[in-house]
Amino acid sequence: DNLSDTLKKLKITAVDRTEDSLEGCLDCLLQALAQNNMETSEKIQGSGILQLFASLLIPQSSCTAKVANIIAEVAKNEFMRIPCVDAGLISPLVQLLNSKDQEVLLQTGRALGNICYDSQSSKEQFASTNIAEELVKLFKKQIEHDKREMIFEVLAPLAENDAIKLQLVEAGLVECLLEIVQEKVDSEKEDDIAELKTASDLMVLLLLGDESMQKLFEGGKGNVFQRVLSWIPSNNHQLQLAGALAIANFARNDGNCIHMVDNGIVEKLMDLLDRHVEDGNVTVQHAALSALRNLAIPVVNKAKMLSAGVTEAVLKFLKSEMPPVQFKLLGTLRMLIDAQAEAAEQLGKNVKLVERLVEWCEAKDHAGVMGESNRLLSALIRHSKSKDVIKTIVQSGGIKHLVTMATSEHVIMQNEALVALALIAALELGTAEKDLESAKLVQILHRLLADERSAPEIKYNSMVLICALMGSESLHKEVQDLAFLDVVSKLRSHENKSVAQQASLTEQRLTVES
Repeated sequence: DNLSDTLKKLKITAVDRTEDSLEGCLDCLLQALAQNNMETSEKIQGSGILQLFASLLIPQSSCTAKVANIIAEVAKNEFMRIPCVDAGLISPLVQLLNSKDQEVLLQTGRALGNICYDSQSSKEQFASTNIAEELVKLFKKQIEHDKREMIFEVLAPLAENDAIKLQLVEAGLVECLLEIVQEKVDSEKEDDIAELKTASDLMVLLLLGDESMQKLFEGGKGNVFQRVLSWIPSNNHQLQLAGALAIANFARNDGNCIHMVDNGIVEKLMDLLDRHVEDGNVTVQHAALSALRNLAIPVVNKAKMLSAGVTEAVLKFLKSEMPPVQFKLLGTLRMLIDAQAEAAEQLGKNVKLVERLVEWCEAKDHAGVMGESNRLLSALIRHSKSKDVIKTIVQSGGIKHLVTMATSEHVIMQNEALVALALIAALELGTAEKDLESAKLVQILHRLLADERSAPEIKYNSMVLICALMGSESLHKEVQDLAFLDVVSKLRSHENKSVAQQASLTEQRLTVES
């Protein structure tokens, strides 16, 4: 009852602007929010009082800090964030960031931070204000840790928006962050360690936007890029992590990747990984492997990275039991051997690696690791086209996984599996025959060809594989028993020319062989 009375009274006093009674009402609301935030927030929303708050957020008023405090409290609730935006509170709050009053600044920062926390609509609205510039200006003036921390809390959620990332970069935030890192790097004070982490995390976040990242890369000559490079060999784990993540973010286009590999970044990342092999920091391992994986994407970088010894550096983590590290390790190796026959053969004959891949192909709890292991198994065969690699994979029990992979929900993985199986059938059918039989490959191919939803390339490669299997007596018999001719002859009129042609060839082969 008290709360309802207060809300009614507040409506009247907000219009009259009688500061004393207004202050009493605001105190009462803050008390109610402290006792039961959610219920009080619901009542505030229902009363329509939020719209009045916009007119109370004026620099000269003695009540402004309390109004901002109330907004910060109600915006802790997700359901209140959009109503705060709709009530037009952002613009007056942003203006208050120019206030000289420390309490007003603190509460305004909290309010803005809470409104934009996890809320995409409100971030869009922030992007059209000058909040980025105001916050950076305000940040430069702050010396106290608490005030800086408060501004960080507003900046972090805002910086998730790409348009705001660029505005923050243009307003000079990065220079402030680099300064903080330099100031705090050797300190052991808890506040300084926390501030170093926040500053370096925010720096990495700014690099997630394509435009802001490219602006800071400056063709690899930029001061920011050079400073971030110097974090990698540092002895501070937080900086090593931020440095590796920043490199992974810079490595998002071929031009940047080629420049960085030509300028020795690979050696720095390998040194960093070396420092974390034994009782290493998992997040640093994961970040450094992410960077190497991205750097290995451009074709011209692969041979350079292979000759620099990246595979050996990465294989040291084969014993890791951490799925995020396993996932990145697999992705890095897969990128490195793409179209690199010699490297693929070397890795494919590495029994320890192949056995580990077969083990991870069964990691049902970690779909990412399972998928990447299957893809790497297939890639070793596809890029090496080597009998020895196929024998190693057969001996390690990998064939059944490639057959299962042909039924994946992802067309790209199905295709990779079918191409690898066709190479196995062409090069080492005798060795793999029993495993292909027990994995029910022929039945799976029949199903893929009969299924109308199968993509054209899946149908095409399934028929190529059928023809390759005819060299095995037992598999040939399975093909005959399953009446493949019916399915294949229907595909002769397929709208895809390649599929139709392959169907004619396969039909002739089946007819002759029967």
